[in-house]
Amino acid sequence: MSTQKKLMTNWRWWICSLLFIATTVNYLDRQVLSLTYKEFIAPEFHWTDAHYGTITSLFSIFYAVACLFAGKFVDWMGTKKGYLIAIGVWSTGAVMHAACGIASTWLIDEIDSLEALRAIEAGSELALAVSTVSVYLFLLCRGILALGESGNFPAAIKTTAEYFPKKDRAFATSIFNAGASVGALAAPLLIPPLAKHYGWEMAFIIIGALGYLWMFFWQFMYDKPEKSKHVNEAELAYIHQDDAAEVKEAAPAEEEKSIPFMQCFKYKQTWSFIVGKFLTDGVWWFFLFWAPAYFQDQFNAPASSPLGQGLIFTLYAIVTVISLFGGYLPKLFVEKKGMDPYGGRMLAMLIFAFFPLVALAAQPLGAYSPWWPAILIGIAGAGHQAWSANIFSTVGDMFPKSTIASITGIGAMAGGIGSMIIQKVAGNLFTYAEGQGAAFHFMGFEGKPAGYFIMFCFCGLAYLTGWIIMKALVPKYKPVEA
Repeated sequence: MSTQKKLMTNWRWWICSLLFIATTVNYLDRQVLSLTYKEFIAPEFHWTDAHYGTITSLFSIFYAVACLFAGKFVDWMGTKKGYLIAIGVWSTGAVMHAACGIASTWLIDEIDSLEALRAIEAGSELALAVSTVSVYLFLLCRGILALGESGNFPAAIKTTAEYFPKKDRAFATSIFNAGASVGALAAPLLIPPLAKHYGWEMAFIIIGALGYLWMFFWQFMYDKPEKSKHVNEAELAYIHQDDAAEVKEAAPAEEEKSIPFMQCFKYKQTWSFIVGKFLTDGVWWFFLFWAPAYFQDQFNAPASSPLGQGLIFTLYAIVTVISLFGGYLPKLFVEKKGMDPYGGRMLAMLIFAFFPLVALAAQPLGAYSPWWPAILIGIAGAGHQAWSANIFSTVGDMFPKSTIASITGIGAMAGGIGSMIIQKVAGNLFTYAEGQGAAFHFMGFEGKPAGYFIMFCFCGLAYLTGWIIMKALVPKYKPVEA
């Protein structure tokens, strides 16, 4: 055995590193718009926050709908082709954003160049035409981006199942999923400087082109373990060590009945998951899409400035570090306290539901220092990530394996609808509050700051509200039988 281990190749970890890089690029591509919107794009296209809210809200629903079909697409095309197509589509969508300016000049007769577009007087009819046309162009690009990005997670999970035995899959998944955190930390350090020095268009092109570079390595590095020239017999045996057990389990697994899709809605357990996702998914997307704009609006800290970069980096550093404990707490309750998995998970979720409450203090404490909102929003975001990891696991606690994918898809759709509503409401609220000025006030704040405070109040209370409804629907562990 020791000789076998000594001679074993480790190609599976090289493949895992590709998954990590793809997830990092995925997150970077998603963040380019939020980090360039306020400082570079809005002035050029005469956007209001309502325009931006429309774009982010529709991206949320595009992504949610695409997620329902992405897994089946990857299964149909196979891991290699499926992943290549997914990252090829989202990289193309990302790069296409850069052409929205020149495309606007083609579609509007009165404008014949980018220079003429940028010289248009704000508030004019031509400025209104530019904002309208450019929003539709960006929506097209965001739709393509969402379509491709939805394939990342299913393809990565499928790859880990192919290259790792069951006992290593959770670790491999945690490695590639860390790409989201790395992407979040790298985004404010990379994207605003690119936009400042080379133009916002080049930020989309350079970051988007990273996906094409990844495709080159995936094409030549990935193959199924059985066919890969980089995987020797020892590593192949290690990868397939669960095969014998899976053969034994295959018969009972085939006998397990699946719950028909429409029948899923008859169970309170389904509605518990729907409510939890609907109320909370949009909070994370709100922080993701609006934090850079908030720091610029409230503290005159553009994303390209050292202060803006530092605030956004600090926010996501806190999210990354604290959220690591999200999966440990329920395990502690189950193993040390003897609780059933659902009970332990719900208790952990109750604790995490208190984290976002600190967002209620972000706006008041922002009067003293911009670092307070960055820290408090980071803590709220960490609470979301920990909550999210556990709410997905409640599906496995209560539903048979044959129905988990269906329930997860229903929840993803509910989360996408919730996010769409939050983004749209936020954009319209901020535009209205800014226009009203001192006439719009909320708990001591006026104008746009009052609008932000309203949104922070919703974000802070959403998780406790969701937990209370979930607990009311499913007070204790009650598995669903097909």
